[in-house]
Order: sequence, then structure tokens, then C-alpha cells
Amino acid sequence: MQSVRDVVAKVAGVNITVLLLGESGVGKELVAHALHRAPPRGSQPFLKVNCAALPEDLLESELFGHERGAFTGAYQGKAGKFELAQHGTIFLDEIGEIPLRLQAKLLHILQDGEFTRVGGQRVLQSDARVIAATNRDLEVAIRAGRFREDLYYRLSVITIRIPPLRDRAGEISVLADHFLRRFNVEYGRSVAMSDETRRAFTDYAWPGNIRELENAVRRMVVLGSAPARPEPIMDAEAGLAVPAPAVAPGWVAPTAPTSLKTIAREAAREAEVVVIRDALDRVKWNRVKAARMLKISYRTLLYKIGGYGLARLLPGDTELVA
Repeated sequence: MQSVRDVVAKVAGVNITVLLLGESGVGKELVAHALHRAPPRGSQPFLKVNCAALPEDLLESELFGHERGAFTGAYQGKAGKFELAQHGTIFLDEIGEIPLRLQAKLLHILQDGEFTRVGGQRVLQSDARVIAATNRDLEVAIRAGRFREDLYYRLSVITIRIPPLRDRAGEISVLADHFLRRFNVEYGRSVAMSDETRRAFTDYAWPGNIRELENAVRRMVVLGSAPARPEPIMDAEAGLAVPAPAVAPGWVAPTAPTSLKTIAREAAREAEVVVIRDALDRVKWNRVKAARMLKISYRTLLYKIGGYGLARLLPGDTELVA
């Protein structure tokens, strides 16, 4: 990681395209933020676009904007991320998932700094710095015809490979302490990590990298600290023994072996339920306001409310838009 830090320090303040490579969850977005923070762009916008999260038409509008009437529902013009990130940074996450048609348009803006909105004719300029990231092998994608070779060379002027957490064992304990402090504050707890748990964390391979570690610590904080003589929860694949947390009365320990990955997923789910319910309670179950507070779409919030079986609005309740 020291070599990564050295490269970041050298190129952070330079207006040059950077490609971040690494497994999912290794911290590519954190490196992107570190590249952005240096002057002169540090005080300007940092905008992220997940290229795998949107269908092609919506992704094009998200990146380049659209004019009024460009498609059904386009009742007014909208600026895209390349406009909004002017003089700042646009972070293209999961760049390997961008459709081929949009790859051509992205190549044009990287070469000339020019683009047009969807449905528009006016040529616009963008000075946004591009940082891209992927966990895929783009050279394999090029050979398979799924990624343009010329775009790859435009993106990879500087390439930074971020090693997986299993190759950074010395950081695991430090990161775990960081997440522990953060979640103790967030959930109003005072959970401590036992030496046994710390050793188990250090010995584990963490296939989900930092994101998996974060969720594991979150679960430990939500459920409680490890008891003095814990019953181990074994990971069949990794051979990891993690002390089972002491939790509120009525909680029943699992009788079957449970993987740390499963525990992390359950922790994320439980924590999300807590956060969503708290947001809904704060705005008296006005789901429009709650969606804004959580910075998710209204439809996504409805889906999560239904999926988590949360209480719904009572008959006769209304949703007023502030």
C-alpha cells in the first residue's frame, strides 16, 4: 500500500486520467477521493457514477444530461455529471460494465473534452478529471470484444492496482478499530474487541475485502461484544473461528455452521433496517422525506420497506412533499 500512496501523492494534483484496479471492496473509491482532494480540484465537486447500476439509456442521461423532450418523461432539460463536475472529478465506478455505444461517447470526451446532451445538438465542454475503477480484467474484455482498446489506453494513462486485504494483514486490526469506533458512535454502543476476535480477524482471508470487514464489525457492534468464553462460529471455507457475540436476551445462537460472509450480509441487513426505521420515524413515516434523507429513490425505499416487512402508513395517512 505504500507504493499506492506514493503514486497517489505524485499524480493527485495533476490533470491526468487514472484507472484503479482491484477486487471488489478493496477501497478503490477511497483512493479516488484521495486523488481528488489535492489542489486545484479538491475544492470542486467529486461526483460518482456506478456504470453497472443503470440501464444504458439512463446511464447516458446520467453522464451527459438530456434536453427537454429527448425521451418520454423528459419534461425539462437536465445537466449530466460531466457538466456538474466541471473543474472537479468524475469517478466512473465499474467502468468495465459500460455499454459499447457509450464507450465511444466517453472516448470522445476524453480526447476532446466535448460532448452533447441526449437529444441535443449544442456542443458542450467539460474540464472534469476522470478517475475510473473496475474489478474486471479489461484486457480480457478487449479480447472478447466487450471493451474498446482505444478507450482502455485513454483511461489507463496512470494505472494503480490496489492489493486485496489478504495481502495487507497488517492493516486489518487498524481498520477494524476504525470501524469499531465509528459504529460505536453511530449506534450509541461501547463494544470492545477481544484479543481472540482480533486474532481471528487477522487470520481470515477476507474475500470481500474491506467491505466485508466493515460489515463484520458492524454486526459485532449491533449485536454486542464477544463474551469471555465464546462459542466459535466456523467458516467452512476459510477455516475461520470467530467468537460469537453476546446479544440481548432471547437471541438464539445458530446451530449450524455460519460463514463470516453470511454474518456480514445479515449485519448489513439488520443495520439497514435500523437506519430506515429511524429515518421513517423522524419524518413521521413520510416516505418521500425519508427517501430524501436516506439519499435513495422513492421506489427503492418502498421496495426496502416491503422487503424488510416494516410497518406501513396507517389508512388515511398522507405523504406531503415539503
